[in-house]
Formats: sequence, C-alpha cells, structure tokens
Amino acid sequence: MRRLGILGSTRGTDMLAIIDAIQKKTLSTSIEIVLSNKKDAVILERARVHHLNSEFVDPALFTKVAYDKKLSEILHTYKVELVILIGYMRILSKPFINEWRNHIINVHPSLLPAFAGGMDKNVHQAVLESGVKETGCTVHYVTEDVDAGPILIQKKCPVLSDDTTETLKERVQKLEGAALIEAISTFNAEHQHE
Repeated sequence: MRRLGILGSTRGTDMLAIIDAIQKKTLSTSIEIVLSNKKDAVILERARVHHLNSEFVDPALFTKVAYDKKLSEILHTYKVELVILIGYMRILSKPFINEWRNHIINVHPSLLPAFAGGMDKNVHQAVLESGVKETGCTVHYVTEDVDAGPILIQKKCPVLSDDTTETLKERVQKLEGAALIEAISTFNAEHQHE
C-alpha cells in the first residue's frame, strides 16, 4: 500500500475520487497528509470532513526553496511515498523536484503537450477557442519543465459545439479522478519491489 501526500490550492475535487476508491477498496493506498498554500482552500475543508491530516503552510513565511523544503519535511514526517498535485497553483522548486523525482504526479486538464502551462478554466477556454474536437486530461510525472514530464495516462472526451468552460471542465474533471486512480494503481504495481 502506497502512502500519498496531496498538495492542493483549490477545491480538491479529484481528491474525492481517490477517497471514494480507497473507501470502496478499489485502490490500495492511503492519504497521509493534505497540504495547501491557501488557508481557505476547500481541499483542506474536504480533508477535515474525511478525517485526513491536513495543514496550511503559509508561503509568506518562506522563500520559494525554503517553502518547498518545509513541505518536503512534512511529507517525510508522514512517510509519504507518492506526492500528488491536485489543483496546486505553485510551481515547485528544482530541489523539491529532484528530491521527489519519479514520485510526484500532476493531473493537467488537457491532452498534453497541447495547452500546457495554463491552469484550470484558462485551459478549457483555450481548448474551446482553438476549435479542437477532442480534449481530456493527462496525468504525468512532474519535472522542472512545467507540464512536460513523462506522461503516465491520458483520458479523452469530445468537445461539444455548445460547451462552455464550465461544462467542459465538468466533463474533463470526471476523467481526472479516474486517471489519477489508474496512475496511482500503476505506480503501486511498478514500485512494489523497491
């Protein structure tokens, strides 16, 4: 069983899919700690509702590298093996990425490499404006290059002619939870002999 640490800045909707899979015993893992750089992030409230360890770490108190070092210390305290970024609105520092290389995954709301670098509704808006007929989500390893790490899983859905950023986001978000669960399962299988 893998021990997960989650970094999030927003609502953490994808975390709910992971919690659900753990409760249904379709995912053999545990969420050890949920960390956020936003004091009022809904992901922290959702973590509390589900009786998960959670903590707000104030970025105003640290330099970027020192902040990430603090996060890393907390993750090690909880013996985290896989770090998952769920709506995490900060770019991780190089030392953090090096320390957790191949043990940090992110879910991005597009079929990378298309629409890399954007966040949340900006990505969905760009997809709509581009006129593409298909979009989806990508789970990938985090590297120094934003949204450019090795791809683990992609899930696709159509872009409908009457889509808005909200309807598209909702459809893609359903794929994100499933993609993360699949990626965590794959990670568990690949790393069980470490």
